[in-house]
Amino acid sequence: MGQSWGKQQQSGNVNAMFLGPPGSGKGTQSERFVRHFGVCHLDAGTMLRAVAKAESELGKRVRGLMNEGRLVDDQTICEIIEQNLDKPECKKGFLLDGFPRTQAQAERLDDMLGRRRQQLNGVVEFAIDDRLLEERIVGRLMHVPSGRVYHEKFRPPQVPGKDDVTGEPLTRRSDDNAETLRTRLAQYHEKTRPLTDYYGRRHLMHRLDASRSQDQVWQDLLRIFKQA
Repeated sequence: MGQSWGKQQQSGNVNAMFLGPPGSGKGTQSERFVRHFGVCHLDAGTMLRAVAKAESELGKRVRGLMNEGRLVDDQTICEIIEQNLDKPECKKGFLLDGFPRTQAQAERLDDMLGRRRQQLNGVVEFAIDDRLLEERIVGRLMHVPSGRVYHEKFRPPQVPGKDDVTGEPLTRRSDDNAETLRTRLAQYHEKTRPLTDYYGRRHLMHRLDASRSQDQVWQDLLRIFKQA
């Protein structure tokens, strides 16, 4: 487990961050974490897509970057994060997922939280072997309208190729293939995984074995945030 329990805010709010490569189970545990702790889920990808649909100046800027195939700059993503932190649903705390991705972004986050007199209680890395990730990702199926995720081996639908709830067809994401995964993993190991050292020096880092069952991983999360 991690080096410490992190710092709890006087208000009792939980401010957390999840790190992990694609397919490590962050998404599944994020849903459970948000429900249990009553915090808002700051998923960078979801927020960017939502902003890109807006007709605001920020929306136009993000849309332009995406249309050009460019990464959203640090200042813009931090602006989006802070706008979401101001929402009422984030008053009980937050879970950061997909941000920060680099140390430069982590430093900007530190400045932002400092201005807001907030702090992280813990950072969790979902650690898992790359070879197991490939097995998990390649067999993944999704019901696009609801976001429900299945797996041909680990979580098969009741009827092959059909959503359990609606019976509608399941699809496979275009980037759920071995070649794309290897590229994404290389980026993760190069740019994001060094954040474990960054937060480890501040005694906020916790590493859990994400290859185990969902319930075992969840029990670790409860212990980390003193809610078991």
